[in-house]
Amino acid sequence: MERDIEALVEDARARIASASSRDEVQLVAREMLGRKGGLTALLRGLGGLSAEERPRVGKLVNEARDAIQALIDEGLAAKAGQTAGSKVDVALPGRLHRPGVAHPLTRALEEIAGIFIGMGFTLVEGPEIEDDWHNYTALNIPDDHPARNECFRFSDRWLLRTETSAVQIRTMERQPPPVRIICPGRCYRPDEVDSTHMHTFHQIEGLMVDEGISMADLKGVLALYGRRAFGEHVKMRFRPDYFPFVEPGAEVSYTCHECAGEGCALCKQTGWIEVGGAGMVHPNVLRNVGYDPERYTGFAFGLGLERMAMLSHKIDDIRLFLENDARFLRQFV
Repeated sequence: MERDIEALVEDARARIASASSRDEVQLVAREMLGRKGGLTALLRGLGGLSAEERPRVGKLVNEARDAIQALIDEGLAAKAGQTAGSKVDVALPGRLHRPGVAHPLTRALEEIAGIFIGMGFTLVEGPEIEDDWHNYTALNIPDDHPARNECFRFSDRWLLRTETSAVQIRTMERQPPPVRIICPGRCYRPDEVDSTHMHTFHQIEGLMVDEGISMADLKGVLALYGRRAFGEHVKMRFRPDYFPFVEPGAEVSYTCHECAGEGCALCKQTGWIEVGGAGMVHPNVLRNVGYDPERYTGFAFGLGLERMAMLSHKIDDIRLFLENDARFLRQFV
């Protein structure tokens, strides 16, 4: 019987090796392992063996079954996609597989971060679930400020961060000056969704703190960023604005790169495109993280990542970034 077992395995091996289709492999499986197959016949013959031989031969039959099943699995895998009588025509053109592309927000982040990293800034990230201290109180936002109600809360203490400025606080709590960081990340606010507003969006915050930092340093950094991002001839405009965590604060705009400041649909005929807010870090913020505002000063700025990507690619609806429509994403190959 041992020779019969070995012969059955070798027969299966030879037939599967010469099979030209999955159907032929499956036929071998039925004839070898089926209810009326060769292996089943061997199992039935175990009853005629002595009590001493039966366990040893039974083990050999089980091993033969596993070996034949492995041969069948390999044969089916090798013939995947083929039918009886089919052959591979190597002259036919191959199938075109579309390569993956970076999301436009990823591209915008890499471009912006690359500019600031080239100026000596370090990229830092932080948690998206924040507490009141880092998201509001440490940033000089009072308890009765309406912004405290414009968030997604888990409890009286915990919420989804509304801005990446919280990462600046965490960084300053961990290290003494000098600090020169950019903080990109996802933020959340319960805004009404339309073509320019989403409940989920991205910001890039920048912070520099050291001795002798002034508004001139802030303007110099953002002016250099504007030239590298939009072209050497771009102009920058600061207009006074209020943010609780900076004093003085400013709205930052650049001349429209589409019309060079002449006025067009992109800039709504103004010649300027607003990109974010900026200002000198408020002394209260420095005190909250243990810095001496009499010794250290700093500036902070915030840019909307979706805003920058929409300007770069002339996208008119912010909702497209989160819809994951492959047709939209394929435009950025």
